[in-house]
Amino acid sequence: MDGMCRNITELRGLEPPATDEEVEAAARQFVRKVSGLRQPPPTADVAFETAVAEVTASVHRLLDVLPARRQPPATVPPLRRPEVRARLGR
Repeated sequence: MDGMCRNITELRGLEPPATDEEVEAAARQFVRKVSGLRQPPPTADVAFETAVAEVTASVHRLLDVLPARRQPPATVPPLRRPEVRARLGR
């Protein structure tokens, strides 16, 4: 799990803006990293999903108030990569 945070890409400045799915995916990766769990046990599932929802909402609020970037991020979020979209059937 050591490399998990490297999978979280910069979402500010994307054109078009980051999708809800991309923000939630980044939030989920963050919660997985800080909890040390890829999948929570059934007894912690509600708390895990609540944490994902709260981080997602916080990221949306943050992105809404940050100024736009002059240059888009250097990396493309995973959900925008053609191979990921094809795999997901989008």
